[in-house]
Amino acid sequence: MTQLEAARKGKITPEMEIVARDERIDIDLLVRRVAEGTVCIPKNVRRDFASPRGVGRGLRIKVNANIGTSTTYPDLKDEIIKLNAAIEAGADAVMDLSTGGDLTSIRKVILDRCAVPLGTVPIYETSVNVANERGAITRITADDLLDVIERQAKQGVDFMTVHCGITKESIKRLRDQGRVTDVVSRGGAFLVKWIVVNDKENPLYERFDDLLAIARDYDVTLSLGDGFRPGCTADATDRAQIQELVILGELVKRAREAGVQTMVEGPGHVPLDQIAANMMLQKRLCEGAPFYVLGPLVTDIAPGYDHITSAIGGSIAAMNGADFLCYVTPAEHMGLPTAKDVKEGVIASRIAAHAADVIKGIPGAKEWDLEMSKARKARDWNKQIELAIDPVRAKELRDQRSGGSDDVCSMCGELCAMKVVEEYLKK
Repeated sequence: MTQLEAARKGKITPEMEIVARDERIDIDLLVRRVAEGTVCIPKNVRRDFASPRGVGRGLRIKVNANIGTSTTYPDLKDEIIKLNAAIEAGADAVMDLSTGGDLTSIRKVILDRCAVPLGTVPIYETSVNVANERGAITRITADDLLDVIERQAKQGVDFMTVHCGITKESIKRLRDQGRVTDVVSRGGAFLVKWIVVNDKENPLYERFDDLLAIARDYDVTLSLGDGFRPGCTADATDRAQIQELVILGELVKRAREAGVQTMVEGPGHVPLDQIAANMMLQKRLCEGAPFYVLGPLVTDIAPGYDHITSAIGGSIAAMNGADFLCYVTPAEHMGLPTAKDVKEGVIASRIAAHAADVIKGIPGAKEWDLEMSKARKARDWNKQIELAIDPVRAKELRDQRSGGSDDVCSMCGELCAMKVVEEYLKK
């Protein structure tokens, strides 16, 4: 029984109890939202881990970190270091996007060490396997893809990105539209090539019922992928992107009818003035399904700083309805991230998420800010470090730049504004 099916029967699962407690939300309200599909709890029935997470309406904005080997850097040890860095930095979920090395073994090791929900993109493993065995990804069959999905589900993967909205129809929209950056989703590109070369419909769309049957058996949450997400701000909110979103909205309804938990993925690169409209469109077309966004990045000119462009967009997206932020690291567009990049990406997205949580009235969010303000007023440096979103970095800065004072900092010293006025305001 999936979390969705349990909720529809009024059954409170252990995972619901944990989420309700952690979110400080009424358990009956949470159950209603899981039942209607506006909240999902990604957790495979074959996997046990310490921290189930809820994603969706009325809950804290969650943050995902991507890790994974590549053909250039297939070393699993580096990815385990990144996994630990992501979780220590506060990531709510992790995706294994590995394409290099023994993918099944790599995934098992990561699953065993991951204390939060783990996601994958099955088209990656399918493409790597078929390219190695048959020489080209265009020789993938529908059974190849479904077999990989089922094997990953049996291993315990909690959520999977599946690009079901890339169809012959949406590809026609892409061609007619014309784009600066065409397709920037790797999984989306694989499927576009497969569909065009074979002149057949997307097997993930054509055999969606078979996909639902696997997902239901293992309670794998389907993350309906945005293969046509804009790869630059000039391509944002075009016909290809919206056509895919229309299809995904229809598939959300079919998934719910089958008892399968579902969320929808979104852009991408989006100018500031289009973010709110994108969030509204998704929520309307996908009937309030949890929305999982990459960024969005609000400008294209900041390689090396795209964790910042992403955090700006992520905060606005979350304020307007996004539920789940996929981090972007400083290495985005440049290369495979390091553990340091992973930490910086998670922290940047957590800041964006928290900024939205404050104005959405999420329990504990505003109070966290208030406690920090009180500690600053009291010049209680230990408390400020304890409350910091990155205590390690805060302590490093204080230790390096205190100016030798236990009372004030080296920016203002004895000219500290709060210290100057506090004695006189008390009078």
